[in-house]
Amino acid sequence: MDNTIFIAAALKEDIGNGDHSTLAAIDKAAKGKAVLKIKEDGILAGITLAQEIFHYLQPGATFTLYKKDGDHVQNGEIAFEVAADVHTILMAERLVLNCMQRMSGIATLTNQYVEKIKNYKTKILDTRKTTPLFRVYEKEAVRIGGGANLRMGLYDMVMLKDNHIDFCGGIEKAIKKTLAYLQTNNLDLKIEIETRNLDDVKRVLSVGNIHRIMLDNYDLPTLTKAVQLIDGKYETEASGGINMNTVANYAATGVDYISVGAIINHAVSMDLSLKAQLV
Repeated sequence: MDNTIFIAAALKEDIGNGDHSTLAAIDKAAKGKAVLKIKEDGILAGITLAQEIFHYLQPGATFTLYKKDGDHVQNGEIAFEVAADVHTILMAERLVLNCMQRMSGIATLTNQYVEKIKNYKTKILDTRKTTPLFRVYEKEAVRIGGGANLRMGLYDMVMLKDNHIDFCGGIEKAIKKTLAYLQTNNLDLKIEIETRNLDDVKRVLSVGNIHRIMLDNYDLPTLTKAVQLIDGKYETEASGGINMNTVANYAATGVDYISVGAIINHAVSMDLSLKAQLV
């Protein structure tokens, strides 16, 4: 995604035909500085995007960076200082804060999950449960927080879920039709298939030619059996209702990945503010 497309659309949504508060109260030639204040502990994300937003409005805006994306930050610290036209600072303020607060909240929650399973090989994955048109930044925040991206959308990986399988007429048919489709269209895409029980796992193993098996809504004993049954032939992913209190138990089964939609859609924005620096 071209960041300038997002930035232009987001600023247009906010500014419309003019930032009349700023136009009315502030001389157009006025110069100023502002600081990004951190008001709670967490993982910071979105500084790179914030700079792009300011530079979109004013290429000559200058930054003094005190923090970077991925830093552990504490209440009371300063992330950066920006020097620009006051009009630029005031027009960019809300978009910068909205993006950074959202991204930092996601990075912080992701990191909490990652820390819970740091003693296991398992990796935390995001999902497609994202905010429309903001997905690329939410998934970037997941990476900043130490997680990994499952797929960006419907186009960069084949995921045969329960509805695909049921509409198609079964696991075997879904895999075989997918393989034929990829070959016909000369597409080099990985295939993941969802399973709901151990019988499904056995059926997938009998067909093969996939890359990852999703183990959806398995209890811990059944998940352990499934991982043992797959025995490293394919990557494994646990999903479905896994939370902060249970994630370590799921990782202990030896599963390769755990997907958690909550790291994005349950994240709470970090408290940040952009304040004028008066001299």
